[in-house]
Amino acid sequence: MGYYLLTGVAGFIAARVAEMLLDAGHLVVGIDEMNDAYDVRLKEYRLEKLKARPGFNFHRLDISDRSSLGNVFKQMSNETSLDRYDAVINLAARAGVRQSVENPWVYMDANITGTLNLLEMCRQFEIKKFILASTSSLYGANAPLPTPETAPSDHPLQPYAASKKAAEVLAHAYHYLYDIDVTVFRYFTVYGPAGRPDMVMFRFTQWINEGLPVKVNGSGKQSRGFTFVDDIARGTILGLRPVGYEIINLGGHESIQINHLIKILEGVIGRKAKVEFRPAHPADMLANWANVEKAENLLGWHPEVSLTDGIRKLVDWYNDEREWVRHINTN
Repeated sequence: MGYYLLTGVAGFIAARVAEMLLDAGHLVVGIDEMNDAYDVRLKEYRLEKLKARPGFNFHRLDISDRSSLGNVFKQMSNETSLDRYDAVINLAARAGVRQSVENPWVYMDANITGTLNLLEMCRQFEIKKFILASTSSLYGANAPLPTPETAPSDHPLQPYAASKKAAEVLAHAYHYLYDIDVTVFRYFTVYGPAGRPDMVMFRFTQWINEGLPVKVNGSGKQSRGFTFVDDIARGTILGLRPVGYEIINLGGHESIQINHLIKILEGVIGRKAKVEFRPAHPADMLANWANVEKAENLLGWHPEVSLTDGIRKLVDWYNDEREWVRHINTN
């Protein structure tokens, strides 16, 4: 049985990681500030499912608040008879490339200061394993496809990617100084049930189902490598093993153009999309596709859910929850 602190626990990927850890009999202490970066009803939906599970405890706080975060670490032995977390899994973040252009300060607080606070807690409380969620956005423009971890990552195109690069560098410093074992995951495009409503999979599913305009930024010829959330969560948990300090791509194994994605969704949903093409956004990458050989070699990880099967799971979930999900804000 393991004892894990998981931040951003009401988030899309983190909630699924928490479920898998609980399924395996581990104890999970979850942290989330429940901010309104996107429609909070999705976060509440995920969190309520977790709260019903034995072995789960929740604290609502902002990881950039060092004092409140410190109190959680001081109380860790009160949650159970255990006095030390086996690992800190930091999946809390302000995500989204476009929003970071509009309000970069909140990204610096959550992604840099929050990460620093957690690393400092690991130092103080002698927690020797740290997992950090990073992003494929770090690879910027003109990355080789599929993109390996060795591709340049020092020319980010948005404050979001810049903040994640800073978090990676901080994690390396704490690994070097205090021998904290660090796994950094650069996630590519993730989708699935109860996903983020600011991402195309959720948006397109809702818009096609409800007969709303499907808004495409650019020509629709831009491509993304999509990976189902269960595969990403499983890979994240595999990252708990000792690695020293490693940056590992997770996801993006099936690359598809946006126009083709719409066609697949139309077929699964059974409705024609009303596509509206809009100007491309300068913060968007034209292509996103991961080389995941390192994840397979180091962790034995490879994606198992095909794009078609994953889309069907998403659409089935949407239909089951349609009464309230159709009202989720996707703008």
